[in-house]
Amino acid sequence: LILRVEDLTACLFLNFRVVEQQRLFATKKSIIVAMSSKRKSEPTKKSVKRNKSKVEDDYESDLSDDGQNNAIVTEVLLQPHEEMEMLPEPLLKTFDKEPGRLLIAGMVTWDMTGRKTSAKGVMKIRPNLYTFHRFTTDMYRSAVSGCSSAHSVLINMNRKALAFGRNQHGQLGQSDLATIEKPTLVAGLEEFNIIQAACGRNHTLFLTDTGCVYACGDNKSGQCGVGNTQPIISKATRLNYSGPPIIKVGCGADFSMILDIKGNLYSFGLPEYGQLGHNTDGKYFLTSTKMSFHFETSPKQIVLYVEKTKEGHVTPMEDIRIVDFACGNNHSVAIDSKNRAFSWGFGGIGRLGHAEQKDEMVPRLIKFFDVQNRKVLRVYCGYSYSLATTDIGTLFLFGQNKKTGEANMYPKPVQDLAGWNITSIGTSNTSIVISADDSLIAWGASPTYGELVRYLGLVHKLLGPNPPTGFCGWTVFSVWSDKNTG
Repeated sequence: LILRVEDLTACLFLNFRVVEQQRLFATKKSIIVAMSSKRKSEPTKKSVKRNKSKVEDDYESDLSDDGQNNAIVTEVLLQPHEEMEMLPEPLLKTFDKEPGRLLIAGMVTWDMTGRKTSAKGVMKIRPNLYTFHRFTTDMYRSAVSGCSSAHSVLINMNRKALAFGRNQHGQLGQSDLATIEKPTLVAGLEEFNIIQAACGRNHTLFLTDTGCVYACGDNKSGQCGVGNTQPIISKATRLNYSGPPIIKVGCGADFSMILDIKGNLYSFGLPEYGQLGHNTDGKYFLTSTKMSFHFETSPKQIVLYVEKTKEGHVTPMEDIRIVDFACGNNHSVAIDSKNRAFSWGFGGIGRLGHAEQKDEMVPRLIKFFDVQNRKVLRVYCGYSYSLATTDIGTLFLFGQNKKTGEANMYPKPVQDLAGWNITSIGTSNTSIVISADDSLIAWGASPTYGELVRYLGLVHKLLGPNPPTGFCGWTVFSVWSDKNTG
């Protein structure tokens, strides 16, 4: 699937006055959400189970579910918020990339994506698409998914959000938790202009042109950021946040991140591996033999960034202003205004780039780029690996995008792409697709389901001799970042 990749780096240097938000208590608004009838324990408690090794557990598909939820309907009262002013015009223009048509390849049976066995209620398994197919005849500004997700969001020409795919936890913003096969307007967001979105394993974030963020889907770990751990948020709900306007959103498997216009990064959700960057994994003893987690249910600012030596000496860093970030399954990578890269979260098989497999509880400077005196321009995260492009045009990979072979414990250049002008990158579980110069490049480890596309030449037949700019193989593109679809 083809999508737009927004470049927000230059926008953070805009000089303008941030309008303070005021709390407005008006008539309460009733919003219907679905709750799981199977959760008998307190929703804020989650048992810690570790029966497998770190690497084996990490490669287990996070898209699999133990069972289908039987949802019941409960009414929740939410306070309406004051209307916000729009983001500055120069900033909004960075989201107005030239639109294009949508092509799709790979697995299109959404209930089967990432699962080893058939899910309950799957009536028909569709054949995998091994070549690009035109999905719709409509034009879109952007298409978004995630490396752990089995659903996607499209932003059309009118800046409205449409979602489709698996909806077992309400991640498509519909009260009916059935899978949706065709793009459908997200309920509750029809009156908003959506400029960006992000998809987690079972939850979704939406960014409006006023810098407000709405969320829906699985919220058992607080990853929707609405201030509680209501199991399912089936209608898009505004985040429990009142700081500066937000300019970027991102999702890991069970956590979320947002970036404000001043360069402050906030996170919320599951803290198990330190992926929230708050210097804790959130674990505590529920009983003498059982552990649980303190979930972060509202956006909390990441305030500590460090530089660490091989000997373990830690030095706090000051005046950090984040300009871009990317979220993997359980880790994150960010860039500051000085083009330095930081990473934190789950450290298995070198995905953090620190030449060790330790989990990092706070953002840690990736020394490799600092020592090499290289400026990091963009970062991308897959399921168990990270990518970074530098000022000299080199692409670096750290971690591992396959289950066998040697992992890159620190950033290593992808030699086969030396000299290519990379314009966009799409990442998923094990597959990587890159737009460079006028070519489309794809690779990944088996098993694959067509997401790497067997015949790229068919793209010309589908789009014609003069395809719109911003499409695959010409200028900017990316792919679905779920496990089995491109």
